[in-house]
Amino acid sequence: MKLYYSPGACSLSPHIALLEAGLPYDLVKVDLRAKKLENGDDFLKVNPKGQVPALALDSGELVTEGPVIVQMIADSVAAKNLAPARDSAERYKLLEWLNYITAELHKNFGPMFSPVLPDETKAFFKDRVMGKFKYIDGALAGRDYLMGKQFTVADAYLFTMLCWADRMKFDLSGLPTLVAYKARVAARPKVQEALTKEGLMKAA
Repeated sequence: MKLYYSPGACSLSPHIALLEAGLPYDLVKVDLRAKKLENGDDFLKVNPKGQVPALALDSGELVTEGPVIVQMIADSVAAKNLAPARDSAERYKLLEWLNYITAELHKNFGPMFSPVLPDETKAFFKDRVMGKFKYIDGALAGRDYLMGKQFTVADAYLFTMLCWADRMKFDLSGLPTLVAYKARVAARPKVQEALTKEGLMKAA
């Protein structure tokens, strides 16, 4: 498998999932602005959407969209319990979290990365995301991870959004449960390995 990624982008989520799953993969870095691979090839020929993550399977098929990719990774190594069993009530709860993160966090972060939007507009979206983080802070009460005691692919996705919050200088100090959660996920060896491989953290 090949994971097409950009350092610190939402592709960090399936990168963490691949490492937690113990699956073999190759990393292919993408320049998202130029839509080029490191070797100069046109990324749009790989993924016409021009976005990461994209996962090229050994069969030659390309899978896109982070929430779909991470479920496929989890299902391929079911014993790792990175997602609840298909058709279970817990699986639908995982889907609920993945959809919430992608629609309410991920999409609201997007405008904050825009170089052309005014600061007032970015502040609007920042306030909106903070409201979502407050909800998650409450939902995490008494839990180690989003689904309870078990780390799942939803946690890899939420952690990626929390890394974005750091980059955008969010003040999360008023959300102690969420801050503790982020530290708990960050301490996982495979999470640290993904950050190191993407050049986001120095090797120990």
